[in-house]
Amino acid sequence: MIRTHKIPCKLETAAADALNLESGRIYTAVLVEHWRIMRHTGHWLSPFGEERYNDFLEADKPKLLHSHSVDAAQQGFAKASKTAKAAKKLNPTVRYPHWTKKFRTTIWKNTAIHFKKDRLELSNGQGNPKITIVLPTELLDMLSYLEVRLVFDKRARLYVWHIVVENGKQSKVPESNNTVSVDLGEIHPAVVGDEQESTIILCRERRHEEQGHRKRLASLSSALSRKVKGSRRYKKLVKSKSRMKGKHKRIISDIEHKVSRAIVDVAVERQASTIVIGDIKNIANDVDLGKKTNQKISGWNHGKVRQLVEYKAEAEGIAVVLVDERYTSQTCPNCGQRHKPQGRVYRCPACAFQSHRDVVGQINILSKFKQAKPGKLAIPSVIKHRLPFDIRLKRSCRDTGQAASSVARRPLPREAARL
Repeated sequence: MIRTHKIPCKLETAAADALNLESGRIYTAVLVEHWRIMRHTGHWLSPFGEERYNDFLEADKPKLLHSHSVDAAQQGFAKASKTAKAAKKLNPTVRYPHWTKKFRTTIWKNTAIHFKKDRLELSNGQGNPKITIVLPTELLDMLSYLEVRLVFDKRARLYVWHIVVENGKQSKVPESNNTVSVDLGEIHPAVVGDEQESTIILCRERRHEEQGHRKRLASLSSALSRKVKGSRRYKKLVKSKSRMKGKHKRIISDIEHKVSRAIVDVAVERQASTIVIGDIKNIANDVDLGKKTNQKISGWNHGKVRQLVEYKAEAEGIAVVLVDERYTSQTCPNCGQRHKPQGRVYRCPACAFQSHRDVVGQINILSKFKQAKPGKLAIPSVIKHRLPFDIRLKRSCRDTGQAASSVARRPLPREAARL
């Protein structure tokens, strides 16, 4: 299986900047010449034509990157254009790439990557010094190293290596053909289950972190608005804001990975071969539910969780299917009547049925997948709750191994007088 691993970059900032500056310059040169030819002749250059023409223009300039790294930068415009073309079919207002880039991620393909015992050597072309990356233990026993990227994390304001590897592992074969459904939520990240058992994934920490981040961000933005742009205090606040965003991004990423792992673990326990997820990617389109609710929906990271579930499920041999989830949280699984619930408990006014609101959504998603409409399957008889992390480590202080006497403190006034 192909996986991407992130490790810290030990390169000096100036050296890393020079590499990504060169990639950005090559990408920009391809973009500018493409649109210049398009304006004058009306001819759309093919990806191969763009590479050949850029090679002709760059023939007399010194080479700072490996030739295949140059190819990757040249191919960036063609790939972005292909993505824009596909997006225009859904939204005609989408534009083809036209912005120049000062910096761009530098990519080393497998031809420029050489494995030496416990490290990778990246070639930058003839006459240029190689870059050495010391690998962590878990990356030493890989089948092959396919690609290395030098990525700048804008929020954390630091460089990171993205190493794409083939680990040689194969997807597992599921033991049965059971199907579980997943209802993604804003308060509870997910509810996973089948017709017999439903598991509610609890993680209020995610919501707490999102709300706290918005408050801190609003406070910093308010302070920035009162400062003179470019002043020393203004620059300090901008750096603080970037550091805060970087820390928040890492915390949320950790939570997303733990939640997605919990979802897949439940599917494995239920011996599932298919995971059915309610498709809510357009939930915020053309909807105005008020200032606070709009903010919650816009910050909902359901798309990222779905992507993480897909690649984790692939390793377990489980297929992921998306199902339209309209009316799944409103349809009564007992009588089939539609009713919009209030609060966390679903109460049907027609038949007096009541259950957890998210469990109703989960079983109706499964009903829509199996029976083509919600309300055809009964609520599971067993409902469980699960935390995606060990709560004991969250509520207790970890032992640092330091003796109590080693902590220095300032002497009290009377003690100081005696000394």
